[in-house]
Amino acid sequence: MGNTKSGALSKEILDDLKLNTKYTEEELCAWYATFLKECPTGRITKEQFEGIYASFFPDADPTAYARHVFRSFDTNADGTLDFKEYIVALHLTSSGKTLRKLEWAFALYDVDGNGTISKNEMQEIVRSIFNMIPVEDQKNLPEDEDTPEKRADKIWNFFGKKDDDKIGEAEFIQGVMENKDILRLIQFDEPKKIQEKLKEKKH
Repeated sequence: MGNTKSGALSKEILDDLKLNTKYTEEELCAWYATFLKECPTGRITKEQFEGIYASFFPDADPTAYARHVFRSFDTNADGTLDFKEYIVALHLTSSGKTLRKLEWAFALYDVDGNGTISKNEMQEIVRSIFNMIPVEDQKNLPEDEDTPEKRADKIWNFFGKKDDDKIGEAEFIQGVMENKDILRLIQFDEPKKIQEKLKEKKH
């Protein structure tokens, strides 16, 4: 990791990110320069990561979701992300190929990292996603999806699970790929619309 602090991004990391994300070399190098200004140590802390999410979604409360996203990418659990982990996090949460994105989503929902999702874990992540929907938009949600509990129940019922059952990774991925409604509920689409609005305001 000796070159993380230098001004240039190593060719190895650059090639890896170009291969595994949608970003160009120019974008990655520009982001790296910004990343080093914000995080001179070459690593981003959980608090800084939460701050980035807070700036994306000023009308909502993304703190819990940002914390869970951070946890799912902090693979060595040292409380920081390096540039590569940070870019992969941005890529997978905003686009990413379906299978990889669903593998990541499973890790996001598997809060304790034991290889299965419990109903409590489902509720915890669904609640953190729900909190990112602005209050005004929450009022327009369908009746069976207008609280985090209803949303978690809807997902759990789709999988045909009892309250104390668990969902494994293969079952989770297969179920989500077969049902667009579940895919919509487990991920975070509403804020993408918010981001589009923010972009429009800047122009």
